[in-house]
Amino acid sequence: MKHVLNLYMLGMLLTFLSIFVRLMESLGVLLEGYPFRSHWPSRGPPASINPPKGLFHPSW
Repeated sequence: MKHVLNLYMLGMLLTFLSIFVRLMESLGVLLEGYPFRSHWPSRGPPASINPPKGLFHPSW
């Protein structure tokens, strides 16, 4: 019976932790101004169609 109670308490703890994390994420999105900015951070400059200078050597 003690093991069942421990599993129940662990489940409740994980549930509350999950709710807390989701609330913090929502709060962060609201503080960033979600409708005006992208939620996902950019990882670098956008890809260019032209190759970088110095890497492209024409064969003619």
